Amino acid sequence: MSDSTSVSRARLSQQVIRFAGVGVISTALHLGLFAALVRGGAPSQLANGIALVIATVVNTGLNRAWTFGVSGRRNLVTHHGQALVIFAITYAATTVALAVLGTVAPSAGTLVQTLVVAVANVLSTAARFLAMRRWIFRTPGEPTDRHDPAYASGGVLESPQGER
Repeated sequence: MSDSTSVSRARLSQQVIRFAGVGVISTALHLGLFAALVRGGAPSQLANGIALVIATVVNTGLNRAWTFGVSGRRNLVTHHGQALVIFAITYAATTVALAVLGTVAPSAGTLVQTLVVAVANVLSTAARFLAMRRWIFRTPGEPTDRHDPAYASGGVLESPQGER
């Protein structure tokens, strides 16, 4: 295995770990808001949509900065717009899951509904990571796992190329 391959795998591992950490935070936010809205009387589909939009904005900001090492305002609006496209995957998965639950168990309580939303969210996570890594935070002309100041190379933190 070449040094380049080792560094690439180490960066991917760091991205996966950071993405998972952000995912835990975002999922807790999504599910907490969902449960609070449902308990407050909101219909489950509306509660899911509101909670998921808020969690997606937070998720994108955290992944942009921490997982993929992107900072500054450049492409900020574009990145959030692209993330909303990915949001559609998660929203569709959670909406379908809630609809199926509503058909199978129409009187399911908040806990069961929240668990169903959690499972659907987890299932859509791999697609979200790939979309962020290969589409949203990929800079044209750069390799997918570009230099990120959060990753060490040879034991020394590097700055992204062209930024100081």
